[in-house]
Amino acid sequence: MNGERDLQVLLRSMRPELHEGRYVFTTVPGAVPEGAAPVVTIAEPEGLTLVVRQEDADRTGLGYAYVAGWITLRVHSSLDAVGLTAAVAAELAAEGLSCNVVAGYFHDHLFVPYDAADEAIRLLTALAERAGT
Repeated sequence: MNGERDLQVLLRSMRPELHEGRYVFTTVPGAVPEGAAPVVTIAEPEGLTLVVRQEDADRTGLGYAYVAGWITLRVHSSLDAVGLTAAVAAELAAEGLSCNVVAGYFHDHLFVPYDAADEAIRLLTALAERAGT
């Protein structure tokens, strides 16, 4: 199943959705600890990066420094689409918001500062509306 590649269609169709909860980035030297249910894992030479619910990290004793809100762009974007990440990051950066992006097979996922997640949704919704006109 191929995803959308046209940037204007991607932008106007992105339908950003904020997941409930707080998410944190952490790292472990080996396997995922018992009791942690990561929504993202990335193997790096330095260790296994995990994105988990903050309460999972707290319960399992995992350290973290960044607490994020998780936004999914509901449009099915193609992995070889050009410009979506740049457009979204630029929109958020213009307002001083960091954005950590993870691409899944079907959707792009954004991790933004938790306290600014509602503002990020507002900005992305406005971007989608501008792209639709």
